[in-house]
Amino acid sequence: MTETAIEQAMRHALSLAARGPAYGVNPQVGCVILAAGNHSQIIAEGWHRGAGTPHAEVDALSKLRPEQTRGATAVVTLEPCNHFGRTGPCSEALIAAGIGRVVYAVSDPGVHSSGGAERLRQAGVIVESGVLADEVSEAMRAWLTATRLRRPFVTVKWAASLDGRAAAADGTSQWITGTAARQRVHEQREQSDAILVGTGTVLADDPSLTARGDAGELMPHQPIPVVIGERAIPADAKVFSHPQPAIVTGSRDLGSILSELFDLGIRHAFVEGGPALASAFVAADLVDQYFIYLAPIVLGGGGLALGDIGVATIGEAKRLTIEHVERLGDDLLVVARPREGN
Repeated sequence: MTETAIEQAMRHALSLAARGPAYGVNPQVGCVILAAGNHSQIIAEGWHRGAGTPHAEVDALSKLRPEQTRGATAVVTLEPCNHFGRTGPCSEALIAAGIGRVVYAVSDPGVHSSGGAERLRQAGVIVESGVLADEVSEAMRAWLTATRLRRPFVTVKWAASLDGRAAAADGTSQWITGTAARQRVHEQREQSDAILVGTGTVLADDPSLTARGDAGELMPHQPIPVVIGERAIPADAKVFSHPQPAIVTGSRDLGSILSELFDLGIRHAFVEGGPALASAFVAADLVDQYFIYLAPIVLGGGGLALGDIGVATIGEAKRLTIEHVERLGDDLLVVARPREGN
């Protein structure tokens, strides 16, 4: 079926949204403005570039003269916000500009930011929702999940041999995977708000928990290091030299920890350190996405990538849906999510 002009505009708005940062308290949002009376003519476009910068709608409006915005149609991936934060409400900006019609894909689930659609209708603006909602929801899954559940979206990552081992019999675990896979992990770290490890990983490996480029340089965005557990860690641990101040929880209550991280503005947590911590998140059903790196080696013995996750019989298995599989050098990256209804 041929896409309508509005659907094409929404797809373009979705591509604009992807230009914004995937990390941070704000969502990736794109907006295009169509000329009054001509839905095939894009007269302005905008996207959100991060906290404190103009939202997508305001960014697009700023490129137009007042006479161009009157009666025009704004197509935006997320329902325009209706609250005062570091910037003003987008709903009010659209009303003030004389926009005649607003089309959005996904409703804003935020407690304080929702309600923009109703405010627009009250002002006489025509409002339509749900255009390409499935595609936009998928692209915004991390932020939407975090906002709805009021805890960070949780990605658990581990690297293992083909027989499921994260370490050899002597405990060594570095370089199970190759260069391409390890670099992909650094890119995934940079796209996250925080990187979570257990105290056991800090004591055993003393990781820096930074996101680094091919040459070992620090990437522009660094995730906040979070150490979970009750054991004390040395004052000279590398996490305390991280560009971001480290958070040491002193607790193993994952639900409370995630709630506190959400209140600190963390929307995407990348769980990377240790089989014990990964197993705890899986057992508690707190995993939204899995990044599983598999290397073409077998190790045997202990050193399993996961420990006890509360599964006693095959009927209790935590079933996953594989989103895609990617080859990185000799290794495989399996991206999966919990199966709905599991």
